[in-house]
Amino acid sequence: MSMLEAAHENDRELEGACEGSLACSTCHVIVMDVNFYNKLEDPVEEENDMLHLAFGLTPTSRLACQLVASPELDGIRLKLPAATVHFKVDGYVSKSH
Repeated sequence: MSMLEAAHENDRELEGACEGSLACSTCHVIVMDVNFYNKLEDPVEEENDMLHLAFGLTPTSRLACQLVASPELDGIRLKLPAATVHFKVDGYVSKSH
């Protein structure tokens, strides 16, 4: 399960306009602890492309749709940026933040 899916299952305010297809940056999160960030696999090129469009990019920014829960990530803390850059996707109705 991705962190985006987990956020949606737990009614967290994380948009994910493209539903995890790497077509937007609305699920941008900031990994709060660099030790957890260093445990993550490097982002693929498509994720890096979308991250460059994200608001409030930091050295530990990632897309939640690309972070898959695993025992190694137990205890990871993610922070939402102050805003997102919204991309309209066919049929998507955004929720207010």
